Amino acid sequence: MARGLLWLGLVLLGALQAQAQDSPPELIPAPFLIKIPLQPDFQDDQFQGKWYVVGVAGNSINTEKRAQLKMYTTTYQLKDNGSYNVTSTLIRNQRCDHWIRTFVPSSLPGQFTLGNIKRYVGVQSYTVRVMTTNYNQFAMVFFKKVYKNQEYFKITLY
Repeated sequence: MARGLLWLGLVLLGALQAQAQDSPPELIPAPFLIKIPLQPDFQDDQFQGKWYVVGVAGNSINTEKRAQLKMYTTTYQLKDNGSYNVTSTLIRNQRCDHWIRTFVPSSLPGQFTLGNIKRYVGVQSYTVRVMTTNYNQFAMVFFKKVYKNQEYFKITLY
């Protein structure tokens, strides 16, 4: 099952990348969350740690942005309240860039929202869903953001 989801995700990543390269600025519609698989029996304590981003696709990843995206890391640190401190680190403009966010658990295990969302001007909602993982070799994570009434999404392969 996990291997099948991984292949499905890789195909989707490839299709989104190809479509993003060939399409005008009009965004690919974001899928409904109900259509996005969620890791069964998600184990939050096992998901924490450093993950290496090896693939990213979404409806706002264009050629210019893709050129800036090199392999980068995202570290999930589980807090006592069940939320994660999430730190991403990448090299941008020849310097090391970090950004830190908090992902707050929702009522569904493996689904999170962005903490302190008011701090992010224009962001109306932000949902994170762990689609599939074996907790130590791979994970696919779906992100959906509504920003100024426009829906953006991406899938990250760790």
